[in-house]
Amino acid sequence: MSGVSTPAALGSHFTYFITIFLMVAGLFIVISRTNLIKKLVGLGIFQTSVYLLYIGPGKLIGGTAPILSDAFTVYSNPLPHVLILTAIVVGVAILALGLALVVRIREAYGTIEEDDILAQEAQSEGDGNAP
Repeated sequence: MSGVSTPAALGSHFTYFITIFLMVAGLFIVISRTNLIKKLVGLGIFQTSVYLLYIGPGKLIGGTAPILSDAFTVYSNPLPHVLILTAIVVGVAILALGLALVVRIREAYGTIEEDDILAQEAQSEGDGNAP
């Protein structure tokens, strides 16, 4: 091929376009929002994009499960799928921990807005008192 992009070539990279879009969207949410719950949602979106980044190349079109047989010649690698299952479990645990921390922060400061929390911290350091 002479380096010219065809629609079929661009279509074969569709999962990469979705992955990049989700990464940028998740990172934008984490950076631009001050609400801690919204930041956790952004982290979840970013994490989903990482799952897609690993699973996309792991599945071969026409590939089957790696069970040896004379009828099949193309096999898909199951390792990326197993790693992503583990990553999903770890991600859910981290999200639960993050939500528990947000609840504790809400109890301590009365808000989940980052600007308000930082203002209260600055005020308490100026007064010499801890919240």
